[in-house]
Amino acid sequence: MAGLALRGRPVILKPKPPLFDLRDDFFPRKRLRKVLEREGAGYRTAKPFPHVVIDGFLQKAALKTVLGEFAEVDGAKWKSVDRETEVKLSNESELTFGPFTWKLIHILNSSFFLEFLERLTGIDGLIADSHLRGGGLHEIRRGGKLGVHADFNYHRRLRIYRRLNLLLYLNRKWKEEWGGHLEFWTRDMSACSKRILPLFNRAVIFDTSSFSLHGHPSPLECPDSESRKSIALYYYTSECPEDKDKAPHTTVFR
Repeated sequence: MAGLALRGRPVILKPKPPLFDLRDDFFPRKRLRKVLEREGAGYRTAKPFPHVVIDGFLQKAALKTVLGEFAEVDGAKWKSVDRETEVKLSNESELTFGPFTWKLIHILNSSFFLEFLERLTGIDGLIADSHLRGGGLHEIRRGGKLGVHADFNYHRRLRIYRRLNLLLYLNRKWKEEWGGHLEFWTRDMSACSKRILPLFNRAVIFDTSSFSLHGHPSPLECPDSESRKSIALYYYTSECPEDKDKAPHTTVFR
């Protein structure tokens, strides 16, 4: 190993320890490989649009730390939306996140994780959004909701097309009667095809397109002391997959 001479004596420069260990701090060993083996073949054929639901996504201890940091985030940085189609809070300012939350988001935006997403979804050339536009931390309190919608499809600042959503839920001991299910709707809006309870350590990954209609339109019925918490990350490509989706648009509520 290279060294420096200090008063005639060599000084060995030891490498700094890593900020985190991808396997031990966050992902159970071989977890993502098992997800690929079990879910990879069925991702693109899932109905009503390509998606996967992964339980036990991260090490529980790591996610408990992230949940603990959630309540400590500077309240002034939260954006509040209160309108007919959505009632929620969001925060995409990563400088306000706790250290473990910051590390987790950077892992989920890393080349390590992008390679996993590409293999899982069959979408090549994925690009992470370091600006977290529309993503980051999300919170919905009692009475809140998110109408069924198709997501915005274009990142104007980076000039790239949105292709994937990743939602990671942080809700411990969540009860069915509280609601807050993520709903997937058919392309013609004739029926809700799937309802997913926002349970702790459950990740949902799905394609972003003009027909990946989703939301939770019924007002949340949890106690005032509880809220629906999640981390939302979005992934992009430089090219648009379908000509009909090429015209940039904002979120389209149905």
